Formats: sequence, structure tokens, C-alpha cells
Amino acid sequence: MKYTIIIQWSEEDQCYVVLLPEFTSVMQPCTHGDTYEEAVKNAQEVLEMLIESSLEDGTPLPEPQTLGKTFKVA
Repeated sequence: MKYTIIIQWSEEDQCYVVLLPEFTSVMQPCTHGDTYEEAVKNAQEVLEMLIESSLEDGTPLPEPQTLGKTFKVA
């Protein structure tokens, strides 16, 4: 599954905060990191937990948001 991970610096918290916009039932931001790399690692762990939990509970996973076919990365 390809889910969106948004990582932004928070001046207030002095760390990188992570949002997972497809998972609307989860409090946002859902994790953080003192470094960008730590925030990415924590985001991946939270995503894995959310997916595993949904599969165990039989809850449908949200549809991943994707860019249209006309968008090309150079």
C-alpha cells in the first residue's frame, strides 16, 4: 500500500511532526522525530501498526491518495 506521509517541522514542538492524512480516525499528528530520518522511521512504524490493526480487526483500509497519471517526476 502506498500511503501519504507528511513531515513538517514544528517550531512549537522543536521537532518534525508526522501526519498520515488517509487515516482520519487517528489523532494527527500521529508521531514525531527529532530528526527527519527519525520521523520517517516512526511514520513507517505507525503505518505498519495501523495496517496490521485494521487487518486483524477486519476494518477496511482507507484508499491511498495518488497523483493523476498526467503528473511525471522529472
